[in-house]
Order: sequence, then structure tokens, then C-alpha cells
Amino acid sequence: MAFIAVDEGATLLANRGLIHLVPTDLFYLYPLKVLAVALVLFRFRANYSEFNLKDLAGAGTSATICLIGVATCVLWVAMDWTTPLNAAPRGFDPTLLPEGPVRVIMTLFRVGGAVLVVPLMEELFWRSFLLRYLLNAQFETVPIGSFSWGSFIATTILFGLEHHLIIAGMAAGAIYSLILYRTRSIAQCVLAHAVTNLSLAGYVLWTGKWSFW
Repeated sequence: MAFIAVDEGATLLANRGLIHLVPTDLFYLYPLKVLAVALVLFRFRANYSEFNLKDLAGAGTSATICLIGVATCVLWVAMDWTTPLNAAPRGFDPTLLPEGPVRVIMTLFRVGGAVLVVPLMEELFWRSFLLRYLLNAQFETVPIGSFSWGSFIATTILFGLEHHLIIAGMAAGAIYSLILYRTRSIAQCVLAHAVTNLSLAGYVLWTGKWSFW
């Protein structure tokens, strides 16, 4: 949230002519975001008892989850609907950066953050914390995968509002929650989310449709 505040604040000041920004200046915040969140996740890793990599040992289940992750990416690309209130952003366009190591490193941070950091951070928040918190403020007493229509709908809507493509975000959020209800596994949700983001990164790099980033 602090990084979002810096990003939005700098953009606002630039729009009012108070500071000068070129389109790529704010790109350099992203590696700092990734590193900051990764360090926090690593620092408190012992607290995520609900995240168990052993859940991924079932090859059949994990393969199915990977396919669902790819399908979610396909849905995301197909549902690229925007409104005047949430017009498509310019996105991260690495071709605007200097050729060579800077462009490569920034692109690797973008892909690495989307695939390795964002899925873990978001699934711990949305599926592990918020879905349970909406059932009981003492959320750690609520079993993983406990269902109520209220928590499912609220989380789906809020997950969508977090993204520029609101409808696509809601669809993805619903899918990840359904995975949780079916598998009772945060790790499988992280896997699906990571595969979606990896597939989307491949699509963006292949097609140059940077607005998806």
C-alpha cells in the first residue's frame, strides 16, 4: 500500500506539473516492491502453517490445478473489458527501457514478482486470511476451505476491484476460491495463481500487449 501511495502520489504531482516524470520512471519502483514483499514473506515464513508444499505432491491434482491456471489466463485475456472508470493502463512496456542489462533485469523482476511473490502474498491474504476473517474475526480458528456465500461473494468482488480488469479479476478470484473449497489447500491456490501469472507473462511478452501488465 505504501508503494501504491508513492506511485499514485508521484503521478498526481506530475499531472499537476509539480514534478517531471518520464513514462519509465515509475517502472523502477517495481523491483523495490518485489524485494520488500519477498523479504517480509521470508521473515515471517514460520507463521504460514496453512501453506504446505507437501499438498503439491499429488501429481494428478497438481497437474489439474496447472491446467486450471492456464484456463484462468485464457479467460483473463478474453475478458479484457474496461469502463471509463477503469480504462486499460499503459502497463509495463520493457521496450521503453534502455536495451541491454537494464531491460533484461527489469523484465525478469516483472516476471519473477508476478510468478513467485504475488501469488503467495495474495493467496495468503485473500484465501487464507480474508475468506476466514469474514466468517470469524478469530480467523485462525476457522478451518481452511470453510465456505459461506457471504465471504465467497465479498472476496470475489474485492479481488476484482483490486485489478484494472475488474470482471476478469472477479472471475479469477472466484476460481481460486473454488480451488480452495475443493482442495482445502492454500498451496494449490498459490500454484494456480502462479501458473496463471506465468501464462499471462508469456502471452504479454509474445504479443507485446503490455496493458495486461
